[in-house]
Amino acid sequence: MKFFNLCLVLLVPFFSYSQSSIKGQLKDAAGSPVIFANVALFQAADSLLQKVEPSDESGQFSFKGIAAGEYFLVASNVGMTDLRQQNINLDKGQQLDLGVLAFKPASVDLAEVTVSAARAMVEIKPDRTVFNVEGTINSVGADALTLLRKAPGVTVDNQDNVNVLGRAGVIVYVDGKRLPLSGQELSNYLQNLPAEQIDRFDIITNPGAKYEAEGNAGIIDIRLKRDKNLGANGSLTATYSKGRYARANTSGSGNYRNKILNSFGTLGVADGGGYMDMNFLSYQNGLVLDEINNHQNNWQGINYRFGTDFFLSDKHTIGFLLDGGNWESTNKSLNRIGIAQAANPEQVDSLLVANNTANNDRSQRTYNLNYRFDNLKGRTVNIDLDYGKYANRSERYQPNRYYDASEQTLLTEIINTFKTPSDIDIYTAKLDYEEEVLGGKLGLGTKISKVGSDNTFLFFDVENGTPVQNDRSSNRFQYDENVYAGYFNYARPLGKKWNMSAGLRAEQTDATGDLQAFLPELQEPPVELNYLSWFPSAGLTWQMAEQHSLALNYGRRINRPDYNVLNPFNNQISELSYEKGNPRLQPEIVNNLELGYTLKFRYNAKIAYSRTTDQITRLIGPDDEDPRAGFITWANLAEQTIWSANISAPIDITKKWNAYVNLSGSHQDNQADYGDGAVVNVQAFSYNIYLQNTIELPLGFKGEVSGWFSGPGIWGGVFKYETSWSLDLGLQRKFLQERLNMRLSVSDVFFQSGWEGVSEFDGLVAYGDGHWDARRANLSLSYNFGNKNVKSRNRTTGLEDEGKRVGSGQ
Repeated sequence: MKFFNLCLVLLVPFFSYSQSSIKGQLKDAAGSPVIFANVALFQAADSLLQKVEPSDESGQFSFKGIAAGEYFLVASNVGMTDLRQQNINLDKGQQLDLGVLAFKPASVDLAEVTVSAARAMVEIKPDRTVFNVEGTINSVGADALTLLRKAPGVTVDNQDNVNVLGRAGVIVYVDGKRLPLSGQELSNYLQNLPAEQIDRFDIITNPGAKYEAEGNAGIIDIRLKRDKNLGANGSLTATYSKGRYARANTSGSGNYRNKILNSFGTLGVADGGGYMDMNFLSYQNGLVLDEINNHQNNWQGINYRFGTDFFLSDKHTIGFLLDGGNWESTNKSLNRIGIAQAANPEQVDSLLVANNTANNDRSQRTYNLNYRFDNLKGRTVNIDLDYGKYANRSERYQPNRYYDASEQTLLTEIINTFKTPSDIDIYTAKLDYEEEVLGGKLGLGTKISKVGSDNTFLFFDVENGTPVQNDRSSNRFQYDENVYAGYFNYARPLGKKWNMSAGLRAEQTDATGDLQAFLPELQEPPVELNYLSWFPSAGLTWQMAEQHSLALNYGRRINRPDYNVLNPFNNQISELSYEKGNPRLQPEIVNNLELGYTLKFRYNAKIAYSRTTDQITRLIGPDDEDPRAGFITWANLAEQTIWSANISAPIDITKKWNAYVNLSGSHQDNQADYGDGAVVNVQAFSYNIYLQNTIELPLGFKGEVSGWFSGPGIWGGVFKYETSWSLDLGLQRKFLQERLNMRLSVSDVFFQSGWEGVSEFDGLVAYGDGHWDARRANLSLSYNFGNKNVKSRNRTTGLEDEGKRVGSGQ
């Protein structure tokens, strides 16, 4: 009840003050509104850019929360001469209306001139780093997980866990909506999302109070492609990729937009295969285990996305969105373990060989209903209602066969099968309110989310060809989590050179993990988590000079354990190698502090510090009962401390050759003591270099050479990995008035993107290495059709302006 009252207090906008603002309307020489033009406001004294806004569907624009002073305005649009409005004097509290501002037609004929521009591959914004995928040649044939390996400040470990600035606990969004997947399920989703459907990644390392507090390393928001032009537009894309196994996907997207509605959709189908090989040499309990894991996967899938926004008036918009997909896959894996005594490691005593076969079906559907109100004077209301359903079905056959040292004589055979259905239902309701107050912007909001997951793990012993359920090894795990949140955030300028923001978010978490055993003696009481957490955030920016700025940001965040890491069920790839969850995990809390510097709006540097308590991490340890067995589990570290730095810069080498470089480094310190000698005391410095070169070649071709180098570091709690690197080559040519785009690329040319390292914990020392189907040749053909003439571009920043699809979370 106390928290409910808190939410009411946070949500009531009980005061409103008069603010300084500038507005107007853009029209062309014929008197028609000029939509999606770029309007930039500059200070008259030093020509310092103050703010940039696009004009809307009626040609209107507005700048809110502007300090009193003298300004000038520049409006630009393709095919028109820039419009300049001088001598704009704004008094304190004044709401200045400039009326109608008319463009003059340009002196060039667009029929004879091709206007083209390209977004920078990486853009640094005040609250996020944007990694633009659409224009990069070497994204051909890739998937979302592969692309994330190239994103600035992002690394992906050997278990496909995504880290940002050396920090684990990233939350993945798609078009502003949280993707409620983790672990292998998230990895599968990302690997089945083709690069051709992705527009960009928004990497938000220190989200403000408006965002939910989940995710210690912040948020990666995957923004899918959508046409931003008026009229009917669309594209068709076909991609073929060949490594050890072939992959192909075809997708089509369409969009129709007018003054009344914006309707859009995407449909894609994919078919392909891949592999991952891993090897471990482990020393434990006086034994040496030589383990080989070979995984081969084939899949087919379809994904779709359809939505419509209805512009009820200039102030009211309502929209709906359906997003979903279905995937089928067959996985074959070999787990082979040679067992020897440590005193004589060359003499193998016996071998375990497990040839696994698994059939998997996955489906997901999410529904969104959105309403947005904007009074065009600084007050907005946004309401989102969402429902998502995720279903996974998996059946696995696993024969465990023990052989003698020659692998000719079968000693023992134990056959198991597994059925592991999983269902997740997610309901969310969110309300955001913004109002201009005291020269700044006040944001208030609330969100209620309910997550229910039902996971059944059935273990069967095959006896005389008939599966018999093993009730001792089977269970059902239900996890229900309700989170009630409220927040406020306030941002405003402090004079001409300073800006501040501050916010506070409160989240009440009520969660229950109920492990239902099939034998009464194994039944345990449910694990209940009930706690109220507070998450402050603050930011301060200083425009030191026209081309120099500093930004200081602080945020507190949380990472809650989910059903994947809580369920203690043994998910084995053989009798001697398995992973299991930990039902006693506690949520981890992190405090992040970042200082960023920007030069000439192009060159960026950032240093960051984070300290996490109860860090949730992966550990490799020996089995308590079988001295030959080892497993991977989850545990809370007492403390993790990370110092990190990142530098990014675009470089124009010549008019036809430009480059982008990103350098990142971090120092990580993991500490924990679990008793009985199980101690974590690991430190490591890691660094990552990414470089991309784009060269304009003769005959309209464009070439791309890109690559990354990753230094040593730490994955999970104790796994120290060594260096790895990759080099990609690409070539692009456009035809048919640039409507047809052909791209060729080769990824990981020298096949060096694999990993190797060592883990030492609780008496187990394991050396490992692995690689996957990264070296590939790729071909993509994409054709755009429809009206491509009405598109806005921000000439000040070089960015395309986006439509306001309110239901997408923008």
